[in-house]
Amino acid sequence: MPQCTAPSRGHKTASGRENCPACRYGARYGGYSGGGSSSYGSRSYTSSGPSSGSGSGSSGSTRRSAKPRWSRSGSSVFYTPTEVETLTPFRETVEQQPPAPAPDVRDLFLCHAWNDRQVAAKELYDLLLARKVSVWFSEVDLGLGTLMLREIDKGLAKSRMGIVLVTPAFLERVQKEGSVSDKELSALLRRNKLIPILHNTTYEALENVSPMLASRTGLSTGEDQTMADVADKISELFAP
Repeated sequence: MPQCTAPSRGHKTASGRENCPACRYGARYGGYSGGGSSSYGSRSYTSSGPSSGSGSGSSGSTRRSAKPRWSRSGSSVFYTPTEVETLTPFRETVEQQPPAPAPDVRDLFLCHAWNDRQVAAKELYDLLLARKVSVWFSEVDLGLGTLMLREIDKGLAKSRMGIVLVTPAFLERVQKEGSVSDKELSALLRRNKLIPILHNTTYEALENVSPMLASRTGLSTGEDQTMADVADKISELFAP
C-alpha cells in the first residue's frame, strides 16, 4: 500500500499532494474535493502531454500536465490538476461578471507586506501588468496626502477579486493586530474571492498564523514554478 508523504513533505502546496502516492486521489483539500471525481476537475481540464506520474519520484514538468478549459489554444501554460481545481471557481466568477467592467474597476487587489512592496510584490505587480491584468497596488495607487485606509477601502470595493502574497514578511506583519496587512486580509477573506500566493514560505508556516487563509488552496512559487509562471496562470483567469 502506498505510503503517505505528508509527514516529510506536506500536502499544502499546489504540487505537494500531486507527489503523494497515497493521497493524490480522492482527498478533500482546501474546501474543494480533490482527485478525478471532482465536478470541477472532470469538466475543466484535459490531460495534455505526460501524465501526473506515479509515486513520489515524479517531479517537474511531468506533474504539470493539465490544461483548463479556459486556456487558449496554443497556450504554453500548464497546470497541475490541483491548480485547475483551485482556480476553476475563480474563472467561473470572472465569467459571471460583465465583460466590460467600469473603467475604475480593477481585476485584482494585491495584498502584501510593507517590506515586500519594492521587491516581491513589485515583481508580481509588474508581471501581471505586462500580461494586461489591472491591479490595485498600494505603491502605485496611494497618492501623497490621501487617507491611506480610506483609499485601501475604495481599492477593495472596486476590485473583482484579491490575491495575497504570503511571504515571511507578510506572516510577521499579519500577526500584529491592527496592521494594514491584517485589515486587508480580513476584508478579502470575508469576500471569499481570494487567491493565496506563497513565496519563500510554506502552508505549514501560514497555518500557524492564519488557519483560515491556510485552508484555501492557491498557487506557490518554488520547486518548478517561478513568479512569472504564477502571473501567467492568474492572467489566464481574466482572458476573454
